[in-house]
Amino acid sequence: MKYIVVLGDGMADWKIARLGGKTCLEAAKTPNLDRLAPLSEVGLCKTVPDGMKPGSDVANMSVMGFNPKLYYTGRSPLEAVSMGIALEDTDVTLRCNLVTLSDDEPYDKKIMADYSAGEITTAEAAELINYLKGYFDSEKFRFYPGISYRHCLVVKNGCTGHDLTPPHDISDKPVTGHLPKGEYGDIYCNFMERSYKLLKNHPVNLKRVAEGKKPANSIWLWGEGTKPGMDDFERLHALKGGVISAVDLVKGIGLIAGMKCIEVDGATGDYNTNFEGKANAACDALLNGGLDYVYIHMEAPDECGHHGDYEHKIYAIEQIDKRVVATVLKRMGNTPFAMLVCPDHPTPCACKTHVSDPIPYLLYTNAGNLGNGARRYTEDEAAATGTYVPNGYQLIDKLTNL
Repeated sequence: MKYIVVLGDGMADWKIARLGGKTCLEAAKTPNLDRLAPLSEVGLCKTVPDGMKPGSDVANMSVMGFNPKLYYTGRSPLEAVSMGIALEDTDVTLRCNLVTLSDDEPYDKKIMADYSAGEITTAEAAELINYLKGYFDSEKFRFYPGISYRHCLVVKNGCTGHDLTPPHDISDKPVTGHLPKGEYGDIYCNFMERSYKLLKNHPVNLKRVAEGKKPANSIWLWGEGTKPGMDDFERLHALKGGVISAVDLVKGIGLIAGMKCIEVDGATGDYNTNFEGKANAACDALLNGGLDYVYIHMEAPDECGHHGDYEHKIYAIEQIDKRVVATVLKRMGNTPFAMLVCPDHPTPCACKTHVSDPIPYLLYTNAGNLGNGARRYTEDEAAATGTYVPNGYQLIDKLTNL
């Protein structure tokens, strides 16, 4: 038996008035999932434990089969591992976003206009981060460029316990009251305020503004953590596993767990990603590459949710159905396999950030009928079945026990 997880990050949503009171899943045309739903177990699952924030770090770790209460040490260390940064046990890492802040107000009253600086390109971002390194890097603090707007700060012999706000939690809101607080809070604030002065008129940003794009005019520090330690995926589940994702966070979880990280050309982390390429790479790894389990992660619905862009969120869901689910069904053919389709957490377009609501899941196998009464794969249909999984990390056992 082969096992596949199709993870549409942030795919679940709340009802949207402009969609006639439907969610994005309900409004999307998903003929393949519609065909599978009556043959599948469909239900709800709580992926974010009580007391933990509903980040993609916690939620993806949970769906991948790791109890966040046992393994979670922070978001940015997971990304740092994927970026190839060697961490010491005493290092503290922080996620460093390039963001767009409003221009006119004092820094502590500016508006978070875009947590991703208009999805800035990796090449542009690298130029900006490397420019800042010349001003900020020291023996204790060191910045590392990553992908698009996602970067990293490593603090030697640092400490945790700071009050740090994810920038996507305050989209279109003043940053007032959300600046870093704690032992190094003043230092982090100083980095951020100085970055605005340095980046505002940088040639990269002047060019972006001239082209009608949002400037990456500040860094934003959040998501602190320490070097993680996780059990080996194969030892835990007796399966050789792989991960396909365009984002360092999910790749980092996989790498720390000893899973194979499969790269796919054209994987972007947005709705223009190579959906079909990801599906084909997963099937190649299962059918010919010696793997038993592949986790296919698509960031697109989450990014659209953060921007309140329900139209492209629907498009992303439809592409997952048309280019991922359909490709998996065709490629796997009669090879015995089981597939889990779910988000990690909801990212409602109305609030533009993650929430801890239970997620809808669909569990299908070509080895038998698991139907429990669902007609489609939607939030309401999942709730109506009455099937509920209290912990996200239990989903992998349901999948691999088929």
